[in-house]
Amino acid sequence: MIAVIVPVHNEEALLGDCLASLREAARAVESSGEPVRAVVALDRCTDRSRAIALALGAEVIEVHAGTVGAVRRAAAERALALGARWLASTDADSRVPPDWLRGQLRYGADAFCGMVRVDDWSGYAPATVEAYLRAHPHVAGHRHVHGANLGLSARAYRRCGGFAPLACGEDVALVAALEACGASIRWAPAPLVVTSARREARARGGFATYLAQLERDLADAAAPAPLALAAGG
Repeated sequence: MIAVIVPVHNEEALLGDCLASLREAARAVESSGEPVRAVVALDRCTDRSRAIALALGAEVIEVHAGTVGAVRRAAAERALALGARWLASTDADSRVPPDWLRGQLRYGADAFCGMVRVDDWSGYAPATVEAYLRAHPHVAGHRHVHGANLGLSARAYRRCGGFAPLACGEDVALVAALEACGASIRWAPAPLVVTSARREARARGGFATYLAQLERDLADAAAPAPLALAAGG
C-alpha cells in the first residue's frame, strides 16, 4: 500500500482541490492493483477541513501539535500502521499531477525529492518572481527539498528516524537524515507539484516565509545607500 500524508491547519479553501488531485494520482497506481490511502492530519482545525477530508475519502487523524514536523510525523506513523510501503508527502495548498505517485516510484530510489511550481504570483513584484525562478531551475540534481513534493520508502523512513517535530524545516532535516543513513535519493524536476504563493503562512519558516524574506532582501539590495558624513575639520 502507498500512503500520501497531508498536514492540515484550517485549509478548507484549498484542501478539496488537493485531495481531488491525489485521487487522480491514486487511480493511476490502483489500476495496477496497489491501493493508495491519503492520510490527513488535522492540527487544531476550527474550520470545515475535517468534513472535506472525510467527504473525499481520506483517512483522518486529529492532533494538537502546533508544529508541522510533529503533524507530518503523526500522519506518517498512521500511514505505517496501515501498512504503507511508500510514503509520499504533499501540502494542503498544493495539487499533484496524475502521474505523481507513479513518477516517484519509477525512479527506484529510497527517496524522491521533487520540485514545485507556483500557480499564482499575484501581488509579488516581477523581481521577486525572477529571483525565485533563477534560484530554483527545474533540473535534475537540483538539491531543493519541498515537503509538498517528497516521497520515500517506509524502510528508509524508519531507518533515518522519520520527521523531527520541528516548527519548520522538518522536510530538510528528514532528507539530511536520509543522506546520513546512506539512502539513495533521486533529485528530479518531475513530476512537478503546483503550490500556492500565499502570504499567510500556516507554518512559520515555511514557503511563505521564504518568499517574504526573498522579497525583503531584494528591497534592501535596491535601496539607496545612506550618504556618508564628511569628517569635520
